[in-house]
Amino acid sequence: MSRKAEQAQPGQKARLEILFDKPQLLGRLFGEYDQNLVAIENRLGVYISARGNKIQIEGEAEAAARARDVLNGLYNRIVHGQDLDTGAVEAVIAMSAEPTLEGIIRADVSQPPEVMIRTRRKTIVPRSATQITYMQSLARDDIIFALGPAGTGKTYLAVAQAVSQLITGSVDRLILSRPAVEAGEKLGFLPGDMKEKVDPYLRPLYDALHDCLPAEQVERRIASGEIEIAPIAFMRGRTLANAFIILDEAQNTTPLQMKMFLTRFGEGSRMVICGDPNQVDLPDPSKSGLADAVSKLTGVDGINVVPFGVADVVRHPIVGRIVEAYEGRGA
Repeated sequence: MSRKAEQAQPGQKARLEILFDKPQLLGRLFGEYDQNLVAIENRLGVYISARGNKIQIEGEAEAAARARDVLNGLYNRIVHGQDLDTGAVEAVIAMSAEPTLEGIIRADVSQPPEVMIRTRRKTIVPRSATQITYMQSLARDDIIFALGPAGTGKTYLAVAQAVSQLITGSVDRLILSRPAVEAGEKLGFLPGDMKEKVDPYLRPLYDALHDCLPAEQVERRIASGEIEIAPIAFMRGRTLANAFIILDEAQNTTPLQMKMFLTRFGEGSRMVICGDPNQVDLPDPSKSGLADAVSKLTGVDGINVVPFGVADVVRHPIVGRIVEAYEGRGA
């Protein structure tokens, strides 16, 4: 791939040209009915035309440069065999505004991205600036607090990193937990055994696992004990060694539950605590164990706190707008 561009200052119009060396990949790059090009045009206010393996971008200089970087970033992902869905396109458009992401957006296609998580089913790369920091922390720190709204990838990336480490043998098992607290509605009596009663609370963890491992492997590893999914109450009295431990919806723990969970940490383990401080479902939201733990443990060696914001929402773009609207109204 090569590119040439007229020099232009911000505020001026520019015409940039990109030449791609693998024309057979351009169908995937453009998307069905050119939907990816249309998304870039609409988001960045540029005009994109294509002929053969040549793409021409016209528009305000800064926007045109961002569009060029987005196309290069998307092309790089395709070359490396990564998925290219609507979320990936939106993520790369958003990341193109971050100067610190130049190495990822403009990476040489001969080199794989520096930050990634490999699982059996897919290779996962960052979709926001904060996800880069988070993924680096997941590979480095002993205990990570991931704070922020729904849709930012907190739990998903933690599960992906856990699966990756289980596959490579750097941990022996995964421990995935959640507090069994109703999210605003009363569920009443639930029939069935203990597993059937708590599974509805743990469904998001199962969903993330199945996205990273084939279904038969998930079931086999759960049956063998390599993967354990259980409410936080089941952690009491245990020492979790050589394990990747994830606590989801941590804002719904009490301070005593959080202390109990954190002190389960054993030799050779890694622990990730995920939660949204603005979505506490406890009877008294001021008694959240997540907020209490972050206030006590921020700055402690080996513990990292990664805050996500509305700009990091990587689900459908409307999710980010919904979160922003609710937070803006103080809800």
